[in-house]
Amino acid sequence: MGPSGVGKTTVAEMIAEALGWRFAEADEFHPKANIDKMAAGIALDDEDRWPWLRLIRDWMGEQAGAGGDTVITCSALKRRYRDLLREAPTRVRFLELTATKELIMTRLPKRKGHYMPVSLLDSQFEALEELDADEDGVKVDVGADPETIVRNALAALELDAPAASPKTTSPETTSPKAAAAR
Repeated sequence: MGPSGVGKTTVAEMIAEALGWRFAEADEFHPKANIDKMAAGIALDDEDRWPWLRLIRDWMGEQAGAGGDTVITCSALKRRYRDLLREAPTRVRFLELTATKELIMTRLPKRKGHYMPVSLLDSQFEALEELDADEDGVKVDVGADPETIVRNALAALELDAPAASPKTTSPETTSPKAAAAR
């Protein structure tokens, strides 16, 4: 979790690969209207986010019901968003990636093919409610290289990487959203 540009996808993909867990990018669960809104430089509001968060929660539950562990990227900027995600019928833990706004500002222009404009970064930091002590999760600074960040994250989460091949999947093939579209 964390604001756009903090490195959620890079770190999550590496963690999923290390653990052999399924990976999904929460941005792929956004309806077209949300993507269009963000691409136009308009920040999403709660009414835009609730259906998106429910899809993510339901996908995690579906994967857990099938016996799978998942790693999913999601900004989850507010406590109430995380509370909704924790409704999944499985243990939901959060890894909050932390960085200064200045560091993220240097990264955002380098991203290719992402619809989130730099102009919305301030709104993300304004909305960000850091993990509370009573939430199941940890914080890891992203000032290091990705391999170090992942090592630190796995250690903070007390997770050991097995010697197994990764299981990755796309929400397009297994999400409730995809099932409804078929």
